[in-house]
Amino acid sequence: MADNYIEKQYEQYEARKAAWEKARKYGKSTSTTNRNKQVQPVMEKKKKRVFVTGGAVGIGKAIVMAFRTAESYHVAFCDKNETAGQQTAKETGATFYQVDISDKEALEHCMQHIFMLWGDIDIIINNAGISEFSPITETNVENFDKILSVNLRPAFITSRLLAIHRKAQTSSNPFGRIINICSTRYLMSEPGSEAYAASKGGIYSLTHALALSLSEWHITVNSIAPGWIQNNDYGQLRPEDHVQHPSGRVGKPEDIARMCLFLSQEENDFINGENITIDGGMTKKMIYIE
Repeated sequence: MADNYIEKQYEQYEARKAAWEKARKYGKSTSTTNRNKQVQPVMEKKKKRVFVTGGAVGIGKAIVMAFRTAESYHVAFCDKNETAGQQTAKETGATFYQVDISDKEALEHCMQHIFMLWGDIDIIINNAGISEFSPITETNVENFDKILSVNLRPAFITSRLLAIHRKAQTSSNPFGRIINICSTRYLMSEPGSEAYAASKGGIYSLTHALALSLSEWHITVNSIAPGWIQNNDYGQLRPEDHVQHPSGRVGKPEDIARMCLFLSQEENDFINGENITIDGGMTKKMIYIE
């Protein structure tokens, strides 16, 4: 009974969607009695506005490229690496801002500038991060703080600014997405990864807290936890690197970018406060050394 009900509801949804698309494309008749109906101009769908942190290389670059390829998005990104940032902007047509996101004022200034140009931001992808591992006896407090200032704090800064901006608007934007790039290291570790693990654990928890706080402004908040994602020299990987994954291969940046596109679709607003693991099944694999 439940399955039939869901199927019928989905069929009705598809019918309504098709009727809406037809009406949007061709417009309504100027007269119900006129058989020679006049076709109204097609209204261009408003492009969503996307801001990506750490978009110059690796996963961030793949995300920028994916949204630009989709052609229904305006894309801006920031990165500390000016040379790589300029190159990615040239390749994709996205707007690049050189920003050190550990600098609170610089990040806030960048976002305020984008608000001024675009009026709002529809999608924020907090991707920027650094991974520095060292024995705990050689990791000082300054090292620990540095990693959190890049991997965790900026996600709060960008989310807070978006909320403040939305609250100040006289008209409500019915769409919003924040996607935080986490890591499978939020739940599994190896020696010397304390700061990185803490930063990604913070992203995991910050995500579900933000999902509740930002629901007032129609913003969903989710995180993605990548496993082994090879950003370069993919062809140099060993067969055993791939075989150990239940999916039979090591991940690519595009695997994460596709999920960002999926979560950004308007109809996927019921996915909220979740962390989605993309690791080829590795965190589900029981491993013992024989």
